[in-house]
Amino acid sequence: MEYLLFRLYGPLASWGEIAVGESRHSASYPGKSALLGLLAAGLGIRRDEEQRQAALAAGYRFAVKVISAGHPLRDYHTAQAPDSVGKFVYRTRRDELVMGKERLGTVLSSREYRCDSLNLVAVAAEEGAPYSLAELRDALLKPRFHLYLGRKSCPLAAPLNPLIRTASGFGEALDSYPYGALFVSKYLLKKAEKELLGGAKAGESPLLTALSYEDERVFCYGNQPVRYYWEGDAGDLVPQQTLVRHDQPLSRARWQFTQRTECLRIGKEEC
Repeated sequence: MEYLLFRLYGPLASWGEIAVGESRHSASYPGKSALLGLLAAGLGIRRDEEQRQAALAAGYRFAVKVISAGHPLRDYHTAQAPDSVGKFVYRTRRDELVMGKERLGTVLSSREYRCDSLNLVAVAAEEGAPYSLAELRDALLKPRFHLYLGRKSCPLAAPLNPLIRTASGFGEALDSYPYGALFVSKYLLKKAEKELLGGAKAGESPLLTALSYEDERVFCYGNQPVRYYWEGDAGDLVPQQTLVRHDQPLSRARWQFTQRTECLRIGKEEC
């Protein structure tokens, strides 16, 4: 079976969970709604295009391999905003501060982020999927809209490196994915150039298809178990636990989501 594989890395990421009041929590890995939003942005599908959004949500299954969940960060801040006045609508921020000066109140807000998280994603197309995996790959390479890691304040810090690979299941696809080093030192680059001179193909140097030594130190690679999250039949992964996540989109325009089941497997530590 074919799978589309890509990586997600950034200094900040926020994988939204159920919002309670002014608190915006983040999961430790991307959920289905975040991944669908990433693909929709690449394809140029807007939030108010309900039919295209629904077709996208029903057409694909996802799996995530967590290389590093990153470190939690909580952002607490305040903002001034006026309360509503009947049917009157404030058109700009200036209107809020000038015309609504007498009605200003303080809004408290708390948002969670993940610092330096690295996740590998596998996408499998269902029968009748609206786009082929090749079309999704091209959309990630040349996105119509900007791509973010959950929030607009969380841009990508490394190329997605999308590839299409054939594998027996999600596990094999994610484990064999040459996602590449994030930090390439001059020493590592010189060693890779020698491999290329020795006959290795460009982009397939073993030294550059995995994390570099510096990457492993930053992510504490090998000091924590590997986690796989997926939905449906993984093919070659046996679940150890079943989770319930509230991230199945019902309506992007109305910002409504429902529950779905997700499988978890914790593997052996990487070497």
